[in-house]
Amino acid sequence: MPTISRDIKIGNILARVDLSNPVFRYAGNPILTAHEVNKVWNNPKYKVVTVHNAGITQHNNKTVMLFRSHLRTGISVIGIATSSNGITNWEIEPEPVIKPCNANNMFAKGVNRHELIENESGGIEDPRISHIDGTYYITYSAYHGLVKDRVRVSLITTPDFKSFVRYGPLLLSDMRNVVIFPLKIKNRYVALFRPNGHSSGHTGGIFKEIKIGYSDSIKSGQWQLLNEPIMRQQGVPSAFSDKIGPGATPFLTPHGWISIFHGVRSTMDGNPYVLGVALHNRDNPELVKVSAIPILFPSAADCKVNETDYVHVPNVVFTCGATCKKDGTVFIYYGGNDTVMNIAVTHYDVLAALCTEYQQNPLTGQFLYNI
Repeated sequence: MPTISRDIKIGNILARVDLSNPVFRYAGNPILTAHEVNKVWNNPKYKVVTVHNAGITQHNNKTVMLFRSHLRTGISVIGIATSSNGITNWEIEPEPVIKPCNANNMFAKGVNRHELIENESGGIEDPRISHIDGTYYITYSAYHGLVKDRVRVSLITTPDFKSFVRYGPLLLSDMRNVVIFPLKIKNRYVALFRPNGHSSGHTGGIFKEIKIGYSDSIKSGQWQLLNEPIMRQQGVPSAFSDKIGPGATPFLTPHGWISIFHGVRSTMDGNPYVLGVALHNRDNPELVKVSAIPILFPSAADCKVNETDYVHVPNVVFTCGATCKKDGTVFIYYGGNDTVMNIAVTHYDVLAALCTEYQQNPLTGQFLYNI
């Protein structure tokens, strides 16, 4: 039986992670909720009922969190919170920084403003951040206000989280999740894509595929996706059997690129979301090893709320951002029940070992080890 364990620290708390317990939930969860945001966003039109699915990066020696929040209307907006230690004392900007766009926003040259405004009128969700050569590239899901299930992953850039330039959709096709690798690989930009379909249950079909794409320029909107996915589920009973999608921006380790993704297995009582982990080859990320064992299942600890608080979607853990420390410690920022923001901590040695010791076939989901 393979054994590996690592001692890790989050704040003043020491913990151990291993292949049986690959992540450790921070005892102080949740780290940010609608209550803290509503103390700052005073305008009644900005009162929110959730804080979740946040992109994460570092800027000016602080952790920057781009969090998604549901307004009471049901439309999502994106706010900013910063912290010196990435755990506590989050400082929240006085109002949402990225809202469904209007004519007063900054647009890149050549962008069809009318089309982009229309395409974002249903709300914007789930930012991911990639820091490349001094620029922060933010991908986010933009929902059409009138066309059901019409979602285009779009791009915003910023040098400082003060000014933002919109570039519009990365592709002129429905996408739900896109994460960009934070380094060029063989002189090309690389990203992971999860197409969006029109299934009433939002599972099955292309919801079970992750594709890889390449571009010579992120801002161009010209991405070439490989025809075949690099990850697919084909009905093998597993925690990921009915839906998968890229989650946090991949991060580079001595083992290769680690990406944390989400997976769903439909049940008679809904679609619980778990977090999984994949290990991509450093120089050819199409080569991937996928752990058949999830790293995090949803629990009551992931959505601690007051008795009268709104809870959006039960049994969900979902990540859009993680940070990797020099000592191998990994902070995973994740939403609980699409309602509150949490942190879990792990180590890249443990994540990589899960991918090598307990693999599934990346294109079928079949286990490659004996149970």
